[in-house]
Amino acid sequence: MQIGISLMEYMSIAALATGIFWVAARVRKQAILKTGKKPLWVTFGADFFGVIALMLFCRVAIADWQEVPSGSMEPTLRVGDRILVNKLAYGPRLPFTNTAIKFGEPQRGDVVVFRYPGDVSILYVKRLIGLPNDVVTYNRGVVRINNQAFQVRIDDSVMPEKEDAGQIFADETAGNREHVIKLNNTMPGARIYPDAWLIQYKENCIVASAQEWQCTVPAGKYLMMGDNRDNSADSRVWGFLDEREVYGKAVKVIVNFSDFSRSWKSL
Repeated sequence: MQIGISLMEYMSIAALATGIFWVAARVRKQAILKTGKKPLWVTFGADFFGVIALMLFCRVAIADWQEVPSGSMEPTLRVGDRILVNKLAYGPRLPFTNTAIKFGEPQRGDVVVFRYPGDVSILYVKRLIGLPNDVVTYNRGVVRINNQAFQVRIDDSVMPEKEDAGQIFADETAGNREHVIKLNNTMPGARIYPDAWLIQYKENCIVASAQEWQCTVPAGKYLMMGDNRDNSADSRVWGFLDEREVYGKAVKVIVNFSDFSRSWKSL
């Protein structure tokens, strides 16, 4: 699921520019006071430096927020959800680099926000399924990790939306965390063909069909999947996620202006 272009680099440029104006304003403080008027470059440059710098610090080091525009993580995330991303869960990454100050490691079952491997200026969100060196087996919607199957059971309690027509819901347990996934009710797990396993990672994966494959996750990589298993461009399509591209952990839905009942929903 694409969740929008990261603004961190743009904010960094803005902070640098306004910071230069701020320093210049300090140097020329007496001259500005004598005129009795603030030049436009002070009003719209230096005076905004503190605000932009504070916003940048919060985005880099503490938290971020993004809007969900597509349905690949349904029913966990719905279109229009604005999600809170905890940057401290794994450690912040510095602007313009992939350098991380590590506070922790992603865990199986986490909803992870990351830079899309095909275009690192775009942020995606998926669920972490396979950790480095895991053997992941997929068979008709059921996932096994190192020959231990995720617990899956049909869930009739989820209230379907119009976009859920022709789908079934199931409770899946990954890493001792239960969440709901969505599957096609006639051919579960058959809609996304694992092209990445056949093209980029032939040495890591064995593919029988879209419904049956097995992969060994390379060191330093993660296998990511959407909760909407039959409508998700995930690792099956673009390959394993490099740990360097992890951006943060999605922890809550802050608000959805089309459905306020989803506000502050934990993920």
